[in-house]
Amino acid sequence: MNMNSKSLLLLCALVVSTASFAAEKQEPWSSIYKSQLFHITEVMVTDVASPPVAARIYAYSCLASYLVMKQNGADFREKDFTQASILDFPELDSNQELSSPEFAAIYAMLRVGENVMPSGYLLKEKQQNWIDQAVKSKLIKKSKVDLHIQEAEKVVSQVMKLASTDGYRELPALTRYSPTEAEGRWYPTPPAYIEAIEPEWSTIQPFFLASLDDYDPSPMAPFSLETESSFHQQMMEVYETTKSLDEEQKLIANFWDCNPFMVEFSGHMAIGVKKISPGGHWMGITGIAAEKTELNLAETAYIHALVGMTLHDAFISCWKTKYETDRIRPETIINKTIDQRWRPLLQTPPFPEYTSGHSVISRAAAIVLTGYFGDNFSYIDDSETYFGLPERAFDSFLQASEEAAISRLYGGIHFRDAIEEGVRQGEKIGKMIWQEITEKELLTSQNQ
Repeated sequence: MNMNSKSLLLLCALVVSTASFAAEKQEPWSSIYKSQLFHITEVMVTDVASPPVAARIYAYSCLASYLVMKQNGADFREKDFTQASILDFPELDSNQELSSPEFAAIYAMLRVGENVMPSGYLLKEKQQNWIDQAVKSKLIKKSKVDLHIQEAEKVVSQVMKLASTDGYRELPALTRYSPTEAEGRWYPTPPAYIEAIEPEWSTIQPFFLASLDDYDPSPMAPFSLETESSFHQQMMEVYETTKSLDEEQKLIANFWDCNPFMVEFSGHMAIGVKKISPGGHWMGITGIAAEKTELNLAETAYIHALVGMTLHDAFISCWKTKYETDRIRPETIINKTIDQRWRPLLQTPPFPEYTSGHSVISRAAAIVLTGYFGDNFSYIDDSETYFGLPERAFDSFLQASEEAAISRLYGGIHFRDAIEEGVRQGEKIGKMIWQEITEKELLTSQNQ
C-alpha cells in the first residue's frame, strides 16, 4: 500500500470517527421534540388554558410538525391518520428538498403554538433559540435557514387555515351558560367560584368523530337524596372515601390533579397555582414513550399529533355530556346535605361533573398509545416533576388510565358512575380512532 492510499484510509477513518462522535453527541430527536413541545406547555400554563383548549393547542401544533415531515418524504402511507379524519386536509405542495426537515418541523410546531395561544408571542424567543441552536450544532447551514422557514410557513398557513374553520372563533358569540340552583344542577364551587368553563365546546369540529351522539355514555344515576338511591350511595362513597384516604391514595389524587384553575388564598389575595392540564400530562407520557423507544423525528411527530388529536376529540365528546347533564359536583351537594365544612382533597374544577374528563381522555389516549407502542409498555412517568410531584412507575398505558380515573374519587371531585362511564366513553373513542387508522392502513397496503 502506498502513502497516498494510507493517507486516504486515514482520512476516511477520521471522517467516520468524527461523524460517529457527532452522532453520539447528538441528542435523540425524541428528546429534542419533547423539550421544544414543553415550551408550548409552559405558555399554556401561563395562559391558564382550559383542558379542552389545551388539547386543541397540542393537536394543531403537533399536526404542523407531522405535516412537515410528511411533505418532506417521511413515509406514512400505511398509517396516515389524515386519511381517517373526517376533515379534508389540504394537499401539501413543495418542490424544495430540505436538508433538515426536522428543523422545519419543530419550527412549524412552535409557530402554530404562537398563533393559537393568547401569549403565543412568548414563543418568538424560543423560535430564535431553536434557529441558533440548529446552526451552532450544524444541524442546518445558516444559508439554508430562510429556505427551511419559508417551507415551514407554508405548512403553518395550511394548519392555521384548518384551525380557523373549527368553530373556535365563533365561541364568544354563542349563548352563554347560566347556572341555576335547581335540584341536582351544577353550581360554581369554592374557593374562587369560577364560572363554567367552555360550555359550548361541543360545537367545535372534531378530527375523527363524525357524530358526537355515537359516543354518549349511559345515563347517569338520577338525582335523589333517598338513602337507597344510587346517587345518594355514590355521594356517601365520596364523603366517606375522602375521610379515610391513605398516603398512597392521596399521592395518586395529587399526581393526576392537573387542574389549571387551582386557586389559593393568602388573606384577601387570590393566587393561581400553576399546574399542567390533563391533556398536557398525556402528551408528556407520549414524549416519555417516544424517548424510551428512541423514535426518529418523523415517528415522534406522528404519535404526538395523533394523541393530541385524540385528546381534542375526547374533550369535545366529554364536554357535550357535561353540559347536557349539568350535574352537581360532590362538594356542592355534600356541603348542602351532609357536612357544610367538608372540602375535597382536590379543588373542584369549574364545570359540571358527568362524565369525568380525566376518565374519558385518559382512556382514549391510552388506547391509541397501546395500539402504537404495544401492550404492557412499562415506563416511568416524570411529567409532573416540573410541578413538584414525584415520578410514578406504570406497567402499561391502560394501567395509568385506570389510576387517572380512580384518582377523581380519591380527590373527592367525581361520583363513581361519572368515572366508570367516562372510562367506557373514552375507550369507545380511542378504539374507533385506532380502528379507523388501522383499517385505512390495511386498505392502503392492499392497494399497493
